[in-house]
This record gives sequence, C-alpha cells and structure tokens, in this order.
Amino acid sequence: MSRPIPLPAADPRPAARRARVRRLQLVNYRSYRRAELAAGEGPIVVTGSNGAGKTNLLEAISFLAPGRGLRRATLEEVASNEGDGSWAVAAEVDGALGSVQIGTGIDAPAENIAPSRRCRVDRESVPSAAIFADHLRVVWLVPEMDGLFLGPASERRRFLDRLVLAIDAEHGSRVSALERALRSRNRLLEDISPDPRWCDAIEHEVAELGIAVAAARAETVRRLECEIEANRDPASPFPLAGISFGGWMEAELLVAPAIEIEDRYRAALREGRARDRAAGRTLEGPHLSDLTVIHAAKGLPAGRCSTGERKALLVGLVLSHARLVAAMHACAPVVLLDDVAAFLDEERRWALFDALDRLGAQIWMTGVDAVAFAALAERCERLHVMPGRVESVA
Repeated sequence: MSRPIPLPAADPRPAARRARVRRLQLVNYRSYRRAELAAGEGPIVVTGSNGAGKTNLLEAISFLAPGRGLRRATLEEVASNEGDGSWAVAAEVDGALGSVQIGTGIDAPAENIAPSRRCRVDRESVPSAAIFADHLRVVWLVPEMDGLFLGPASERRRFLDRLVLAIDAEHGSRVSALERALRSRNRLLEDISPDPRWCDAIEHEVAELGIAVAAARAETVRRLECEIEANRDPASPFPLAGISFGGWMEAELLVAPAIEIEDRYRAALREGRARDRAAGRTLEGPHLSDLTVIHAAKGLPAGRCSTGERKALLVGLVLSHARLVAAMHACAPVVLLDDVAAFLDEERRWALFDALDRLGAQIWMTGVDAVAFAALAERCERLHVMPGRVESVA
C-alpha cells in the first residue's frame, strides 16, 4: 500500500520570477496554417472579430502545460482542416529555470493508429508534457466556465483537477489511471460470478489511486482556502468565496493517515460489489465528490447567486489560484483570460486589471472590442487577429 504523492510545499517568499512566452509559433494549428508572434512583458491584449482565431492562440499556449488544453480537445481536433493532420506549437519561454524552447504537437496520423503527442524541451524529446511544468505553469479562465456552479458535479471536479494540475504536474495521469481502473472494475462486475482474486486486484488499484487523487484535491482546496483568507479584501468587487470539497474520504484524509483511509475504501469497494453490479457503476469514491463554492458574505451557494455574482466569484477564484501557484513555485504562472472583460461591468474590469497588475504574471486577454481594455492604456501590448493571421498593433 502506498501513500498519496504529496503536493509540493508552499514557498513563503513572494514569486522571484514570472514565466512568460517570448515567442510563439504555430503550424497547422486550427485556423493557422503558419503563424509567429513575439510578446514582451505584457499584458497582451488580443482583439479581433468573432471566429477570427483569438481563442485558438490562447488554446495553443495552454498546450504548453500538462493536460488537454483549455478546450479539452482531442489531439486530432486541433489540426488545421487544410493540413495533413499534423500540428505543432512551439515557444521560446522565460521560465522558472531560465530561457528554454518547448514544443508539442503530433505527426500526420497513420491509418488505424491513434496519434501520439510529442513533447520537446530545447529540441530534445521528453516523456510527456508534465516536464513543461518545470519551466512554466499556465492558468486560465474561459467563457465555458460560466455555468460551472449550475452544471453537474463532474464539471466542478474537472475544474478542480485543472487547479491541482497547475500545482502538481502528475495529477492528470493519476486521474486518468483512476478512471481506467474504475472502468475495469465495472466491466469485471458485469459477470455474475467474477473471480474474487481479480476483484481484489483491481480494487487494490482503485483504492490506491483514489486516495492519491482525493488527497491532492483536498490539499489543494485547503491551501486555496488559506490563500483566499490571507488576501481577504472587503472592498474588492470580487466577493469572497468559501470553498469545500468532497465527502467522508476527503474529510478523513485531513485528519487520519492515508494508508488507513485506503484500507477503509478498499473494504467499502469489496462490500459494495453486489450493489455496484446492480447499478452498473461504482457508487462510492472520489469520482463522485463535488466542489462546493459559496458567496461568503451572503452565505449563499454560488449556484443561487446572480449571474454577475457567479462570474465575479469565478474570477476571484482564478486570481486566488494564480497567486497560490506563484507562491508555491516561486514563479508566477502565465494567465490566459478569454473574453473576460466582456462579462464584467466597468468597476469590476478596473478591479480585475489592478489585481492582474499586482499578480505580476504575464497575462494574455482576448476580446472583440479594444475599448474594453482602455483602462490599460499604454501598459499593454496589442495584437489583432484576422483569419489565419496575427498582427502587432502599434
């Protein structure tokens, strides 16, 4: 029995560095057959009409981090319709370990063979995108998150896993392994009389992975709670969020040894075989836990808040997470905000720009109307996107 892999200890010092993308190159990536752009300190404001390819730029940057990018697209989906099925994203980065070149993409797919993502650091192949986290970490906010507090628990778990992944680059592989193990157990239980030895073996794996995933989530929520409290500002237009996560397992992991909780979960799986067979799925575990967010000042669940309050809560959570990542790794992350200014009133836009300035990170923001970013005046760099092209705006 193994203990969950611990999250890195938080660094109490302020971020000594900030990661930034200095140059970005795209080949056969969505609407871009070939594009190259340079970026300075930022913030970088990307404008253009709807459908021009603004979000595609941010998504390309998000692939410089572990995971499936800000749209959770498959590898085939991001390839240009006009190309051969291959695509590539490469960047020159000032990161936690200094200047480096990183890149990722796929080769043209062969018949009946699923494409495999390739990752390189300074032109040398590396095993996975988890290595990219040694150099930069990326956090983001996209309009698709607007329904987070109204949607199913699975969407909030996915949101939380993204927060954990920006801290612990191996978290995604453990979540994927847990999902595979649960599917294997469900298939095994379809047999009326499954071999108990096989059941024991797969439940051993489910329990070990489940505890590791649950512990990483619970610890991230605990640290995020502390960060939110430490930066409490009653005058902020972004309401203070109260957050909690999970059920008995996550709660017990904060007070009891992980190996003890792992044994309890394994026993619960064994006892629940008949019930789970009837249901066709595993009815207990971290794959069912939920993230709860409340408007702290009102004591109101986020799902019952107004549309504006929900969006403000979400922005505040993402800002708090970015600060947590910076504190834990002594390097501010790259922050991607897609169409964020459009759904904020003027007061909250000003407050957002001020908070981003204090964060000290490289910020990429998109929007249709450049006027929404007027408060940034000469402090920002401007890029304008047209179908297949990106141009710098003087």
